[in-house]
Amino acid sequence: MGKNISRRDFLKRAGAASLMAASVGVYAKSASNPSGKSFASRPNVVLIMTDDQGYGDLSCHGNPVLKTPNLDKLYAESTRLTDFHVEPMCSPTRGELLTGKQAFRNGAVFVCQGKSMIRRGIPTVADVFRAGGYATGHFGKWHLGDNNPYRPQDRGFDETVHYGAWGITSMADYWDNDYFDDTYEHNGKLEKYEGYCTDVWFNEAMKWMAEQQKRKQPFFCYLPTNVPHWPNLVGRKYLEMYPGEYSGFFGMIAQFDENMGRMERFMAESGLKENTIFIFMTDNGTSEGAAVFNAGMRGSKEQYYEGGHRVPFFLRWPAAGLDKPRDINELTDCTDVLPTLLDLCGIEKLADSEFDGMSLASLIEGTTDKLPDRKIIIQYHNLNRPGAVLWKKWRLVHGDELYNLADDPGQKKNVIEKYPDVAAELKLYYARWLEEIRPLQKQLNHISIGVDSEPTAMLCSANWIGSYADSWENLLDREEKIKNGYWDLQVEKSGKYEIALYGWPKETGAAFGDKFMGFTHVPGRPVARAKLKLGEKELTIKTAPTEFSADFTVSLKKGDKPRLQSWLYDKNGKNLGGAYFAYVTKLG
Repeated sequence: MGKNISRRDFLKRAGAASLMAASVGVYAKSASNPSGKSFASRPNVVLIMTDDQGYGDLSCHGNPVLKTPNLDKLYAESTRLTDFHVEPMCSPTRGELLTGKQAFRNGAVFVCQGKSMIRRGIPTVADVFRAGGYATGHFGKWHLGDNNPYRPQDRGFDETVHYGAWGITSMADYWDNDYFDDTYEHNGKLEKYEGYCTDVWFNEAMKWMAEQQKRKQPFFCYLPTNVPHWPNLVGRKYLEMYPGEYSGFFGMIAQFDENMGRMERFMAESGLKENTIFIFMTDNGTSEGAAVFNAGMRGSKEQYYEGGHRVPFFLRWPAAGLDKPRDINELTDCTDVLPTLLDLCGIEKLADSEFDGMSLASLIEGTTDKLPDRKIIIQYHNLNRPGAVLWKKWRLVHGDELYNLADDPGQKKNVIEKYPDVAAELKLYYARWLEEIRPLQKQLNHISIGVDSEPTAMLCSANWIGSYADSWENLLDREEKIKNGYWDLQVEKSGKYEIALYGWPKETGAAFGDKFMGFTHVPGRPVARAKLKLGEKELTIKTAPTEFSADFTVSLKKGDKPRLQSWLYDKNGKNLGGAYFAYVTKLG
């Protein structure tokens, strides 16, 4: 075990009788901590995750072009999980990370089309930490639902500053955001923030952490950035650091790395570093860096080969002796993070919490060097084709490709015919999993309307079930010009509701026929008639290209679960697709 100490020994050294007896927010004095100010009885947690940065997109992992000095420093002070896996796409990874449940169990299996929300009733890491006496804060990307009850403030976070859907410039995001001096949602209200987006997330997180420290309140801080996800928008200084095809991608990582340096100075100067479990990871394989360096792996974002789902994971906790470089090469998964943190922090899981992952606490503490034999399934979006089954160093990909990473880390040799018994065992495991989770996919994610915390629910095509329409660029798709979809709703209060259909975000002041002049220029539509279908009700009204919206009034009862869909037509009756935005407000 070396210099690492167990949780119980750590707390005993800090003056606490035992882990569960440690009172929240009380600072303890001991021979190793005479001032009593360097750490609280329970550790804080800071979890930072970047978007689309792969295992090879760090200089400490051997990237020959990119320089990440502050991440390299953290690497040198961390326990590193070197065989750590996520899903090959963002929302599925985020749902797994926050719930400890595989994507098809928690409901967040894709990035849009109504598939990016954690099902109601599933506790998140914020729910569990808050129940355990922690303050909970979230700063940056969410991408697990933009309406009640799927927003971060609905899922256990006391404080949140974030934007809509997959990223800044998405259709659900505030319409004129461009990474600089943008408008974000702060605890349910839109507010203007100065500065580059990554700077804002770190500024707000550090300010919030300082407030919790002043209150002597242990905290869980979740800081998932939107960089280096496309679009590649960053200051000229960073673009010029890496001239060429990947200037924006690498520049955003360089800018993020500077913020990691700022965070490190804050942690050290404030005294928080000693007793904070500090984690860095990424959400999927690289989106752009594989052509430069991919750490010898095959594949990238969205793919089931190793490069799509094996990512970095660094953990540091100085007060527990976990601040020395150490690699752990056991097969691990992002569903393991939540149960591990609960063990390390001494928090009881909630009665309705069930995890697919396992606690890695003893592995990280060094009291064991092996995990129980396990198999992990990587699967997202749909169940039409098998994803990957991981077992030791074996990888079954798409059900018909078998690789042994022990002698083929680049997954170049399909050995399924050479090892039929291994393939059969992994296929059987997948088949049993499939049989178990298929029935769960019938569950619907209903968006609540008529709730006090969201007086007007802005429904966006980014979250409808139907056409792929979460980016303005999607509306220019030549193969599918007519976009449409529906939202499943749940009425929380009886009464009359206004449903206003808009072609563009209300804040733009743009009419149906106007050209959208946001991040991407999209032509308007010559709307002359609008049809609304709400459950069994169908309503039609006349409108015009110069109108801003088509407004309907309907009566609904608490407990109703209607499906909402709209159609817009020109004067000749031609179908122009659905309204990309619908604002639902309870009247009175």
